[in-house]
Amino acid sequence: MSASTPRRIERIASSAFSRMASAGTSARILAASGIIRPYPPATLARMGLTLKRWGTTPAGGFATVAARWPDRPAIIDDDGTVSYAELHRRSNALARVLRQRGVGSGDGVALMCRNHRGFVEGSIAISRLGADVLYLNTSFAGPQLADVIAREQPSLVLHDEEFTELLSGAEGVTTMTSESIEEAIRGVDTSELSPGRPGRTIILTSGTTGTPKGAPRPQGGIPAAVSLLSGMPLRQGWRCHIAAPLFHTWGFAHYQLAMLLGTTMVLSRRFDPATSLELLDRHRCQSFVAIPVMLQRILDLPEETLAAHSLPRLEVVASSGSALPGDLAVRWMDRFGDNLYSYYGSTEVAWASCATPADLRVAPDTAGRPPHGTVVRILDESGREVPQGETGRIFVGNDLQIDAYTGGGGKERIDGLMSSGDLGRFDEAGRLYVVGRDDEMIVSGGENVFPKEVEDCLVTHPAVSDAAAVGVPDDDFGQRLRAFVVVEDGAEVTEQELKDWVRQHLARYKVPREIVTLPELPRNVTGKVLKRELTRWPDGDPAAGRDETDADETDADEGKADA
Repeated sequence: MSASTPRRIERIASSAFSRMASAGTSARILAASGIIRPYPPATLARMGLTLKRWGTTPAGGFATVAARWPDRPAIIDDDGTVSYAELHRRSNALARVLRQRGVGSGDGVALMCRNHRGFVEGSIAISRLGADVLYLNTSFAGPQLADVIAREQPSLVLHDEEFTELLSGAEGVTTMTSESIEEAIRGVDTSELSPGRPGRTIILTSGTTGTPKGAPRPQGGIPAAVSLLSGMPLRQGWRCHIAAPLFHTWGFAHYQLAMLLGTTMVLSRRFDPATSLELLDRHRCQSFVAIPVMLQRILDLPEETLAAHSLPRLEVVASSGSALPGDLAVRWMDRFGDNLYSYYGSTEVAWASCATPADLRVAPDTAGRPPHGTVVRILDESGREVPQGETGRIFVGNDLQIDAYTGGGGKERIDGLMSSGDLGRFDEAGRLYVVGRDDEMIVSGGENVFPKEVEDCLVTHPAVSDAAAVGVPDDDFGQRLRAFVVVEDGAEVTEQELKDWVRQHLARYKVPREIVTLPELPRNVTGKVLKRELTRWPDGDPAAGRDETDADETDADEGKADA
């Protein structure tokens, strides 16, 4: 036996023990959520056959829910209620219609739908065919949409009627409106097709700094569910209002969780803060999936509206897309209870950390701690781990991250960990803090300045409801900060007062040279601030980056990262 053999055996044994321990933890998490539970033998047999046939793709996952709880409402949307048995039949019929239109295993189908049953039925039907599904952002402008379709080359685009004209600029693509589904599936056989190979899910990055990239991941998967459920106590059979766009990583994650938890998904095509409150109350939802600006807009509603909806049954508010600005976390919990869970991540690395209500009470600006099965390291420019408390680049390791973009390339990797594209640090309690994008830091007069720190400071001013900051060239200092604020209705504040506010709370070199007041910040459909539009000021109107779809939809924040 060589001298290295005992060490090799020790590593193998340690790895095996870690896998067993992880499997045990996963089983406990799944049992606590109600996913693992006793079922009658006949139900277990149907579930086993379904999973053997379809695996854990949406085709298999939603079929098992239909076998367990056929009469449970699967979707409550603007058009009424669909049970899980109905969802199963309708998605089978739609799969047959799509096959008649030439869609088969290995093909690509794009989906451009708002939050309604058509998104869910289309996703399941595409999965049944073994095709890849590409989720298109409903805020895409015509040229951007045409570029993505030309690159990804789907064989069919399934879309809402309102996007028909927009899609007319995409050459050589066949389309089908979700509104025509009712007529198309009428009288069609609703029995299951033979399964194809598992298709891929392709979610697009936000594209706020360039053309959106396709981030492919397998359809379904237990590890993703375990990771999410390890951080927040979602339970089987809950009613969940998913306000975050379903095409976005965060909304999509909870659509996938529904096939494991048997969730009743409460959906609405367009986000409106008062309507969301009413839906949460009327349907007695136990969970709410949102992005930070949605929570902010709800809290900005008149007091009489808020007082009419105390939401006593709401147990989990799942927020992601950006750090919760200012005191938003505390304000939300003071109003609706300690039910807020904030996830940080990106389209590429999935979720990297979760802040629980207890974390947010102590540190409202924290991104929390890594969930089960996730490793987060803070590395310097040389790839070495920095000491606790120091700022560096955030790298994430888990089983959920993408391998590469559909067009090639990907995020930087070091020792199996993938860059999130952000800078951050850990505190002494092991909580992660995200200080900004690694490409947004500016050097002003030799000092490092992170726009996010200034933004967070400005939104704590009583007169400021929203803020963003960008770096601009400066002849004397190389770069300097320019900030943009949205002032609360009825409030008045001067530029000098805001500069003094920053000076009182941060170092002098972090005070913006200019602070511009705007009626609103330019955001895309998921609410991500379009900083490229802000850098054009005053030569261009920052709001010009929004199309009509953006302007009348959500103002909800996808944030600096895409999860």
